[in-house]
Amino acid sequence: MPHGNTVTSPPNKTAILAIILISYVMIVLDISVVLTGLPKIHTELGFSDAGLAWVQSAYTLTFGGFLLLGARAGDILGRRRMFIIGMTIFTVASVAIGASQSSAWMLSWRAVQGLGSAILAPTTLALLQTSFDEGEERVRAVLLYSAAAGVSATVGLVVGGLLADWLSWRIGFLINLPIGVAMVIAARIYIHETDKRPGTFDLPGAVTSTMGMGAFVYGFIRSAQAGWDTTTFATIAAAIIMLCAFVLIERRASQPILPLRLFSDMERSGAYAGRALYISAMVGFFFFTTLYLQQVAGLRPALAGLAFVPATMLHVPIAIIVPQLIRRFGHNTILITGMLIGISQGLTLSPLTSSGVARVAREDAGAASGAVNVAHQIGSSVGLGILIAIAAIGSSGLSGADLTAYRVSHAFDAGTVMLAATLLISLFTIVPAALRQALSQEEAAPAKCVA
Repeated sequence: MPHGNTVTSPPNKTAILAIILISYVMIVLDISVVLTGLPKIHTELGFSDAGLAWVQSAYTLTFGGFLLLGARAGDILGRRRMFIIGMTIFTVASVAIGASQSSAWMLSWRAVQGLGSAILAPTTLALLQTSFDEGEERVRAVLLYSAAAGVSATVGLVVGGLLADWLSWRIGFLINLPIGVAMVIAARIYIHETDKRPGTFDLPGAVTSTMGMGAFVYGFIRSAQAGWDTTTFATIAAAIIMLCAFVLIERRASQPILPLRLFSDMERSGAYAGRALYISAMVGFFFFTTLYLQQVAGLRPALAGLAFVPATMLHVPIAIIVPQLIRRFGHNTILITGMLIGISQGLTLSPLTSSGVARVAREDAGAASGAVNVAHQIGSSVGLGILIAIAAIGSSGLSGADLTAYRVSHAFDAGTVMLAATLLISLFTIVPAALRQALSQEEAAPAKCVA
């Protein structure tokens, strides 16, 4: 063999797919596994009723805030390197969460864990796209990737309840240590480093957006505890200022993490807003239902987890057949039917995802996909904070099960309004834009035939 030449062995695609799927399962599982353990976390670590939302929001805020930066890092520094860094951060944070003895300690490490997920999530998806050939091979891999998310979300609720009831909610985080170590070792063996591309990091954009959203969540959650006093209003005002600064930074950045031109298309803008509202309602449903089942209905955590199965059992089969349904009945029909019937999130989220990347330029494809995920995390954090603030209105004087029941009822009413708003946004932005696109294609078809 001539000096200086290297031979790269062909990739083991089965091993790579296993690494990608297991890693993504870890991310999704740690979002849902904690939900059914919330009442016990509440008691053991001394959380306030409203402050309990931070267990979820601390994670989703840093996840969403640094998601686009994590995607850019993979392009610039190499995806295998960023996968290993992200998995290491995620694993260390998981162990620290499992060992938490105070609410402050847990929330700090939940935020760090979200940072690890912000690096891992886009890296796993990028590795899937680059490791599998376009066509049937990649379609199969993406299908398994989507199914893994659905299974993890459902299983996480059940497993979280079983662990909290029979052992400890901490096990759901500590188990990440051996799995995380195994994934790092496997990545070094089976994943080849990707080519690095020149570029810059929009760190000011990532920081201002995350701080702005964090201030919003803090302000709304604080309102549920202390009311709408001067500090609460000042926090909300600071959030608005930081988000305005983020917009200015993105307008001037040479390589923004969120190009504002993505919002020039009505369908994409509607998809982002609709997704944030829809996820707000969905996360609120799981968060408040968990509290109701255990603190009002008196179910043990294991039974509370099992109680979610009827509401989630169709997610995976629906996610598998959604592409065929869209091809047969059309994007708009499936989107609106999914919202009206509500038998599975997949009927709504899949069309919203397609609309979120509709007609995007090739150079903005990654940013558009990232924007979809950011809208998802905004719904999970800011949306939940808003629901908690609304649920607390008029609840003074109540305590115990009566207080929980009151807040759950009001949160569900607010969630219903959010779903109605999602439907209206879809009807007035996504549906008209898709219809115009279909009409333009029909008008262009005869012209091509004549030519």
